[in-house]
Amino acid sequence: MNKRLFTLILALAATPALAQPRNNARPATPTPTPPRRPAPRVTTPAVAPSRPLVAAAAPAPTPAPTPAPVVTNPTGPGQRVTPPASPNGVLTADEVAQRIQGFYDRTTDFQADFVQVSRNRLYGEERRNGRVMFSKPGRMRWNYAAPNGDIIVSDGTTLWAYQADERQAIQQNMGQSQLPTAITFLAGTGRITDSFTFRLLDANQFRFPNGYVLELRPTTPQPTYERIVFYVDRASFQVVRTAVIDAQGNQNRFDFSNPQVNLNIPLTTFRWSPPAGTSIVRP
Repeated sequence: MNKRLFTLILALAATPALAQPRNNARPATPTPTPPRRPAPRVTTPAVAPSRPLVAAAAPAPTPAPTPAPVVTNPTGPGQRVTPPASPNGVLTADEVAQRIQGFYDRTTDFQADFVQVSRNRLYGEERRNGRVMFSKPGRMRWNYAAPNGDIIVSDGTTLWAYQADERQAIQQNMGQSQLPTAITFLAGTGRITDSFTFRLLDANQFRFPNGYVLELRPTTPQPTYERIVFYVDRASFQVVRTAVIDAQGNQNRFDFSNPQVNLNIPLTTFRWSPPAGTSIVRP
């Protein structure tokens, strides 16, 4: 696929989950496909690796967004999430992860504005923005702003990735492609506490002194990424930035702003049909 959608789809894997509580059932560990350099035009769709950056032991410090205010309606009209206090007032990495999971367990849908920054030694840097929406179970929509107007949308059964300037769309069955495991946390079927180990990084070093910077490493090594970094609001435990980094230093980052949850987003939001004249590619 074109390198723009090539980076776009895997970037979803780095985004925090709208995870559905599953009565202690453990989801399968994500198993994305190995990274490869994309062809100029789509011939076969692939779950893409994030776009390469620099060889890394830890992601280079970058200015982090100001921690987002507690989001609208986290548990009901006019409510806010109040995590239980830690006995000694200092949270461990595992406790931060549990509270992140708890926040998303209490959400049924989510929407926010986003800025995506993809960096790569071969392709350089690309910056795009748009609006994203998720709804349990398995529904999502990424609307990229002009001038490209790309769309990625799933109704929980069918995934569409539309590249507007190419008038080209990839259609996949969510149950048959590898994408559902790559975006298990978005689809509402996974739990970060089941699939990763955690380490708190120095928030001051990452220019995020009023929040937590949490590194996640998969318990089973993955070919398309090495680690994920969450920038976490200290008050609400909502993730306001994610960065996915691979072994070569590729980095794909999302910054979220104006987040809102539990809005009862209409299901029609996640239905989409390709415009007339669109070339459709199916695996």
